[in-house]
Amino acid sequence: MLDFVKQIFGTAQTRTLKKYVKIVAKVNEHELALQSCTDDEVRHKTAEFRERIAAGETLEDLLPEAYAVVKNACRRLCGTEFHVSGYSQNWDMIPYDVQILGAIAMHYGAIAEMQTGEGKTLTASLPLYLNALTGKPVHLVTVNDYLAHRDCQWVGTIFRWLGLSVEALTNATPSHLRKNVYASDIVYGTSSEFGFDYLRDNSMAQNREEQCQRGHYFAIVDEIDSILIDEARTPLIISGPSSGSRQMYDELKDQVAHVVRLQRDACNKLATEARRSLETLGWLVEGEKPKPTKEQEIEKKETLKKLWLVGKGTPHNKIMKRLKEDPEIRAELEKVDIYFHHDANKEERLQTLAELCIIVDEKGNEYELTDKGINAWSSANTPGDTRDDFTMLDLGGEYARIDADPAFDDKQKMQQKVLVREEDARRKERAHNLRQLFRAHLLMEKDVDYIVAEGKIVIIDENTGRPQPGRRFSDGLHQAIEAKEGVAIQGETQTYATITLQNYFRLYKKLAGMTGTAMTEANEFKEIYKLDVLAIPTHRNNQRLDSDDEIYMTEREKYNALLHEIQTIHAEGRPILIGTESVEVSEKLSRILRQNRLEHTILNAKNHAHEAAIIAEAGSPGAITVATNMAGRGTDIKLKEGVADLGGLHVIGTTRHQSRRIDRQLRGRCARLGDPGSSKFYVSFEDSLMRMFSSPRITAFLQRFRPPEGEPISAKVLNKSIETAQKRIEQRNYTIRKHTLEYDDVMNKQRAEIYSFRNDVLQAENVLQLALEVMENISVRMSHQYLANRSVEGGWNPEGFRTWLITHFPVTIDASVFDNDYVQQAEITQKAIEIIQHAMEKKLEHQRESIRQIQAMMESMPQMHIQPEAVLQEIIRNILIRCTDKAWQEHLLHIDHLRTEVSLRAIGQKDPLTEFKHEAFRLFDTFSLRLQTEICHGLFKFEMMVPQQQPAAPASLPILKSTPIIPFTGAQIEG
Repeated sequence: MLDFVKQIFGTAQTRTLKKYVKIVAKVNEHELALQSCTDDEVRHKTAEFRERIAAGETLEDLLPEAYAVVKNACRRLCGTEFHVSGYSQNWDMIPYDVQILGAIAMHYGAIAEMQTGEGKTLTASLPLYLNALTGKPVHLVTVNDYLAHRDCQWVGTIFRWLGLSVEALTNATPSHLRKNVYASDIVYGTSSEFGFDYLRDNSMAQNREEQCQRGHYFAIVDEIDSILIDEARTPLIISGPSSGSRQMYDELKDQVAHVVRLQRDACNKLATEARRSLETLGWLVEGEKPKPTKEQEIEKKETLKKLWLVGKGTPHNKIMKRLKEDPEIRAELEKVDIYFHHDANKEERLQTLAELCIIVDEKGNEYELTDKGINAWSSANTPGDTRDDFTMLDLGGEYARIDADPAFDDKQKMQQKVLVREEDARRKERAHNLRQLFRAHLLMEKDVDYIVAEGKIVIIDENTGRPQPGRRFSDGLHQAIEAKEGVAIQGETQTYATITLQNYFRLYKKLAGMTGTAMTEANEFKEIYKLDVLAIPTHRNNQRLDSDDEIYMTEREKYNALLHEIQTIHAEGRPILIGTESVEVSEKLSRILRQNRLEHTILNAKNHAHEAAIIAEAGSPGAITVATNMAGRGTDIKLKEGVADLGGLHVIGTTRHQSRRIDRQLRGRCARLGDPGSSKFYVSFEDSLMRMFSSPRITAFLQRFRPPEGEPISAKVLNKSIETAQKRIEQRNYTIRKHTLEYDDVMNKQRAEIYSFRNDVLQAENVLQLALEVMENISVRMSHQYLANRSVEGGWNPEGFRTWLITHFPVTIDASVFDNDYVQQAEITQKAIEIIQHAMEKKLEHQRESIRQIQAMMESMPQMHIQPEAVLQEIIRNILIRCTDKAWQEHLLHIDHLRTEVSLRAIGQKDPLTEFKHEAFRLFDTFSLRLQTEICHGLFKFEMMVPQQQPAAPASLPILKSTPIIPFTGAQIEG
């Protein structure tokens, strides 16, 4: 019935496309008329459009004409030589109708799903031009610096021809030039550069001149699924040196490595014993297994338990993986797993797992140290050093013990409590370092999660395969990996500012995107970003031939089949692109190809700098390119002459990735713009996707249909199983992203408030007025605390309020001023504000006089003419900014600790998110009071110092006697 209704009325997609097709026709009509105009007349259209916008016309009114101007400019540029990324080429692009269709969708705030090779880069030029006419900030966000620079040069040719300015924002852009970059009509850059500049502007800039961004009006996100979905699990964090680091990674790394080695050796021994037992029982021969005797049945069960235990201790054990090639053994191991998960066998499961030092949960990316592991840790260390590594102090109990001890006087009790706090902090730091070192050894793999380059640990982006220099794993994990790999361990860091990509891109008034793969995440785009996905038709019909997956029992069989496929296709002269999921796999495949004398090029995180050159040659006859997930993202593989006649590019996937989108992106590398091409994926049951997430029913299927060695398995149930596994992972990742966003939404409100106040301080002409408002606010707040209600005992305490004022401000207030039964709270508050502000004015007048004295001493230096009021304004601004930054950084540290601790409240049947919201609100209330108090203290503490003698240089003029601003140079950016 639903299909019948769709046939009559069409879907939302088809109705939207029909509406936009009518606009495309108008664009083409206008462009036809422009063909008779001169170049100057077309160029003048930019100024004309801006005048019409100023007169009240909307962008929607101008859209057909503006798009026609861009199309006509492209037509006039045809044959023009321009330089892109170091080489010259001629302009040969004029937007097709489907590109104009995608451009219309993007202007109206949608994601245009356009297949690879359909010209998304050129498509974006139309809405960018239209929205830049407003004079407001317009940004094109792309996935890496190379594409930002390339597209700025390439597509920027159109904008420059039409009189608009365009600049690229990359990691190499110096700080002092960024303001000029953002002043351009259109800016090309990466999401991290835009996000970090926002954080720097709002949490690090010390004056208006240091702020570079000018707002968030319109942004188009290229490869939007990569940026807003894949990268959104990791927030942007600016961090710097931690003030109180006690890191012990160097001290602990050898002992941790020893325990991990014990675990590995023990599991190898168990696996070897299991293999021997299975050989004795006749289970390692092909064909039907012999029926065991009663004694043999018992031995078989114990053997399988050993093998199950190996899987829990070392999931990648080679002996176990080889044994699991037998479907019968695989099925028996799954029975053991089901057996141990029954509640009745819970005790037996715990007793069995107690034989391990460490239990590794590969699927959950977690581990657990057992009692045996704790004992192994203790034996690997000096007796006494480890007795407290897994026991935290009960501070309340320790304080009570000290208070009850008659041997201590009050001063000694305080000293003892300080010592207890220091010991508690040392234990917590040591335990944290231990946890992260074990995580580095057990869960972080070299050439999968990171590479070692030039003596540094460089993170590999799990989605694109690209290195991320400058980024660091947070929470001490990066230092733990540095200790594991034996490179220099960097100092621990503290968070200075943070924001999620979701909340950063929500700042834009208008947001749009483009990609070749968005439909699978359409619901998330709609829910999180309020963005619709519109599938744009292709310019020419797709001629790609997608073969069914070839599924093998083992990696060995899979690689043999891969090699045979590569040799066959290579013999035909066709180019081949081989997609791998990690650096490790790409290098393994490279070794296999070298052994078989197949010339090839490898593209992974270790040589990504040559990406453009490698991709440019990947379409040559007989070329073999082995690439990690980057697989030419953002750069098309163009076929060389004669390749299309041979069948085009052949794409081979060495596994199914955890995301269906990455598989689609890899397939989309071939058959662009109607070119021929083909693709095929190879999968084995030893691949991580199949090992961890496939259905148990697959094992039962394999028991019945296990093919001969080297032959693939082909069945719809397997393809369905792969897709189901991918959906499970996508759902899990979505949950992680949603979880991250829910927590950051709490912080987002606080961040917006503090950034707003900070910007008010930077932008205010009269910052003294802001300072006086802070004093007024804290006075009102404290009066409510001390003078809440006369009718409640303790609710009316004017003496307490007076004492608080005297304690925090240099004022003298007679006891009788507030002690009056007839005076109201508002009157007392107003009187307090007047007293404080009067004291502040006297303070400032004294400082003005000091400045005049300095001025008098410097009459011989006309270049040092000082305006007392201007100097005071800058000093007050400096105090407000410094206090705000210091308090905010401390608040972020408290929030980090809260995020870690609040998850434990689930044990008490409480929702961690609700608890986080309540506690974060309480912390922010405490933070705001502390900030206001610190500002007031700072304002009354600063002193202008009159030099005792003529200064040698202007720079010697001292202004503030207080703590210096925390230096941000060299701050590390964490992911």
